[in-house]
Formats: sequence, C-alpha cells, structure tokens
Amino acid sequence: MLQARYERRFLAHDSTMRNLYRGVYPSFTEAQASIPRTSMQGYDNTESAGFYRERTRRVFLNDYPMMWWLSRLFEAGSSSVFDLGGHIGIAYYAYQRFMRFPAQLRWRVMDVPAVMEAGAIWAGKNDALHRLQFTGKRSDADGVDILFAAGSLQYLDYTLADLLASLSKPPSHLLLNSVPIHISVSYFTVQNTGVSCCPYRVTAEGDFIGGLKALGYVVRDRWENTDRQCEIPFYPAHSLDRYFGYYLSRED
Repeated sequence: MLQARYERRFLAHDSTMRNLYRGVYPSFTEAQASIPRTSMQGYDNTESAGFYRERTRRVFLNDYPMMWWLSRLFEAGSSSVFDLGGHIGIAYYAYQRFMRFPAQLRWRVMDVPAVMEAGAIWAGKNDALHRLQFTGKRSDADGVDILFAAGSLQYLDYTLADLLASLSKPPSHLLLNSVPIHISVSYFTVQNTGVSCCPYRVTAEGDFIGGLKALGYVVRDRWENTDRQCEIPFYPAHSLDRYFGYYLSRED
C-alpha cells in the first residue's frame, strides 16, 4: 500500500526543485519500460532544455575541484574540451568568470537535440568569442585533450568506458563530477526531474574505475559531493548519501 501511494506521488511529481527516485532495475531498458507511456521521458524536450540557466552565472562548492584541475590542464597546454552532456554549456559559461581559458580553446558540448538547439540560441547572445560548439556525435571526442562530464553519465544508455573504447585516440584526461557511485553494486533507478522521467544509472565503484583502468586511465584525484543524494524509497541499500568526482589521465 505504501509503495502504491509513493508510485502515485512519484508520477504526479512536478517540482523541479527536488528530484524523486523510484525502483531498482538491472538495465536501462527495464528502467525505461517501467515509465508509463503517458509520462514525458528524458531531456529531449523544450521544458528540460530550459533548465539550469542560473548555473551559467554561478559555481557551487563541488565545482571547485573541476575548476582547479581544468586550470592546471589549461596551464599545461590542453586546449580542447569535449563536454559530455553539458546542456547549453553550463560549465563553459560559469567557469570562465573565475578562471582563464586559453585563447585557442575549443569547447564542444554533446547533448540531446532539444538542449543543443537551446544552447545554440543562448550562445548567439552570450558567447561573444564563439568558442562554444555543439555536436550530436560521440566520435567528436576523438583526439580531444579533456573529456568533461558533470552530472551527465547517469543518463546515458552506454557507459563512459564504452564510449572511450570506441575512439581511435581517446582523450588524455577525464574530469568527471557528480557521479552516482555505489560501494558494491551497479543498477538503474528512475528519476523524476519534475518535468520528465529518466532511467538513471548508478555504478559500483569497482566496475566504474575498473572499466577505465582497463583502457589505461589512472585515478589522480577523487572527491566527495555530500550535497547530492539519491534516496530510493523502499531500497535503503541502494540509496546514496553522496556522489563522487574524479580526475583520471592516461598513463604516458
């Protein structure tokens, strides 16, 4: 009875101020199949494309490790960024207010079509230097210096290791933030953002790091974000009280 009541609450949830989570599933497909056809799914819609405008003008506590490593990499000569799931270029706009970008910077965002369309419109008014680009192709990560992903890996129907393994020249550096990591098990849940429902990946740390180590990446830094939680009612063993960030680079 409690689960049925929560299901009704979950499907009626329409507040973008707080996310709700429901269920545990072994695959993206099964999590997606549990979403009613009457519910909007994913971020490829006008409402979701309108998220996060305030984040283009400010940074948060968990941004600082990303900014610190990004600054170090720029100082060392990196100048190209593939921003996986970067929405309209949130980090590009927010970070440049507090750090120096290289003059030859090429920052390319990959996201869903509705979001990239909104991003191109926003860039026309806010990117005077024209350093921000958008792409729908994973292959455009080939040969870039830095793969950047902040709060996006959980929405993909493929893993980061899968993407990197498909490239002939994977990025030298990975900057990853707000990654939902479980101590021992990998699974999917469903998130209601207040606008739509999305399959949501949670990965065991051993699986996550092991897949990247197999491709030659080494963890150089790891930090915790205790401001983010993933509470899944009726599944306390699968709920998360923090998220994680990582900097990894390929061994020379």
